Amino acid sequence: MKAKILLTVAILGFGYVCSGQNSSWDKWNWLTGEWIGEGSGKPGQGSGTFSFAFDLDRNILVRKNHTEYPATGTRPQTMHNDLMIVYPDPGGNITKAIYFDNEGHTINYTITYSEKSVTFTSDKIPNMPVFRLIYTLIDNGTVNIQFQMSQDGIKFNPYLEGISKRREQ
Repeated sequence: MKAKILLTVAILGFGYVCSGQNSSWDKWNWLTGEWIGEGSGKPGQGSGTFSFAFDLDRNILVRKNHTEYPATGTRPQTMHNDLMIVYPDPGGNITKAIYFDNEGHTINYTITYSEKSVTFTSDKIPNMPVFRLIYTLIDNGTVNIQFQMSQDGIKFNPYLEGISKRREQ
């Protein structure tokens, strides 16, 4: 009888631990969907799209990004594609992301939130810059995106910035 009680407690405990992994994704509702960048496509200005979509029964959030940079007098047209997976940390809090791109980069991010923004800050690695990616809600269908770099992880300098509009369904 004691063995059955212990087994029951163990199963319930395991279920409780696993259910803790299903964190609230409410902070992401305003950012999920498909977005179109407002870049003009002129030399030096990229244009593109990105999306945030839930996957694996809402256990992860997947961002896909595609940007095209037109040719300039000094370089040919280039395309940038990346994929980022947002996922809960071991405590069930949605504070982690991992990024991959077609240039071979992999970046691990920690996520912080404010009322109208989501900020991804890369892990500090010796002799590497620290990256920060910020999505800020402007209005219901518009976001500002900033990508910044820092050598010390304290003072960040802008690298790219743009406005995107939610794609009409």
